[in-house]
Amino acid sequence: MKYDVVVVGGGPAGLVAAFTTKRFFGDKKILVIKKTEKEMVPCGIPYIFHTLGSVENDYMGIEDRFKSAGIDLLIDEVVDGNPDEKKLLAKSGKEISYDKLIIATGSSPNTPKIPGVDLKDVFTVPKEADYLKLLHEKVKGAKDVVIIGGGFIGVEVADEIKKSGKNVTLVEIMDSLLPVSFDPDFGELARKELESDNVKVLTGRKVTEILGTEKVEGVKLDSGETIPADVVVLATGYRPNSELAKKLGLKVTELGFIETDEYMRTSKPDIFAAGDCVQHKDFLTGKPSRLMLASAAVFDARIAASNLYGLKVIRTNKGSLNAYSTVIGSKAFGSVGITERIAKEEGFEVVVGKAEAPDRHPGKFEDTSKLLVKLIFSEDSKILLGAQVCGGKSVGEIVNLISLGIQKGITANDLFTMQIGTHPLLTSAPTVYPLAKAAEMVL
Repeated sequence: MKYDVVVVGGGPAGLVAAFTTKRFFGDKKILVIKKTEKEMVPCGIPYIFHTLGSVENDYMGIEDRFKSAGIDLLIDEVVDGNPDEKKLLAKSGKEISYDKLIIATGSSPNTPKIPGVDLKDVFTVPKEADYLKLLHEKVKGAKDVVIIGGGFIGVEVADEIKKSGKNVTLVEIMDSLLPVSFDPDFGELARKELESDNVKVLTGRKVTEILGTEKVEGVKLDSGETIPADVVVLATGYRPNSELAKKLGLKVTELGFIETDEYMRTSKPDIFAAGDCVQHKDFLTGKPSRLMLASAAVFDARIAASNLYGLKVIRTNKGSLNAYSTVIGSKAFGSVGITERIAKEEGFEVVVGKAEAPDRHPGKFEDTSKLLVKLIFSEDSKILLGAQVCGGKSVGEIVNLISLGIQKGITANDLFTMQIGTHPLLTSAPTVYPLAKAAEMVL
């Protein structure tokens, strides 16, 4: 099998890499190789437990789109290859030749080294439909569920499983929830939302053992407390799938990610990489980042695919911004850039502005929410370093707007004097617009 471009991986990065390649290089013969028949929408996985109701409702549904676009699809696993000969070997024994290769192999869940982690009904949260169907069924039949890990996946899974009527306990080793993306004041808001829905939240606690004989029966904490559990869900982060890259002799970083340049080119000619398997660097600190987001993955894929045959699209941003948003209980949470805590740890001298206002005006409309904005600026230059937002559904797009601002070096004065459009049914009042008011606090 001979192709001009081969994409290994069928998640968001692989999907976008293939379609972007077709857009820029329509005459090229393209093949996507992926391991599973059905791909999950990664960010939708926590919602299979209640809001979506099933694993099937989270399918990405991309397989027919490849065919209609003239992109070939092979359900198989690449197990080896020879970059000098530009050949790949699939698990089925098929040999595939390529001119350009894009590796988009994604990530897999971390499994912590806790005694009892191998007991029956202890699960991680992978992007694999068959595994998730089993987890879904086990949760349906459970009474007590313990979630280990208070990052985005942990809080979203806890929130959703609680909605299905289970007793849910969330255990986080750090002192607050969402500790990578939010300062403790926003972590406390997330805690209150979960606790208002009767999720038991334990922060600053460590699970020392998962209890049971063959099947899980509970977890033991470092405090000596034991918590009953029919199911335990490990939401303890992800690791890059870089095994294929290593077999191909590509450079891999100390953190296990594939090393690329600004245009997603690897250490071997004509091999690119994109998505969770790639080493990113922080936009503000320049340090290696463990960033794993679908939004970042598709950005990588667009850059890689558009530049396969020469640098068509020039990359202007200098690193990756950690732009996140989620919904916990009745509130949306969003963050971008670095937190106040991390900024201080990195040696930045910072000033912080906070403002709160209804996201409708007047605030008597039925769907009104309080919109809380926290902005972290460099003390001298007043350049925006990070932001955290809590409120209604507008939070997601507000964070995206702020993300662009940080990329462009926006300052407190820029936000204070920004030209805005407002409407009673859509935004906060112009008189108390939170972004402008939070910026005003530091001027």
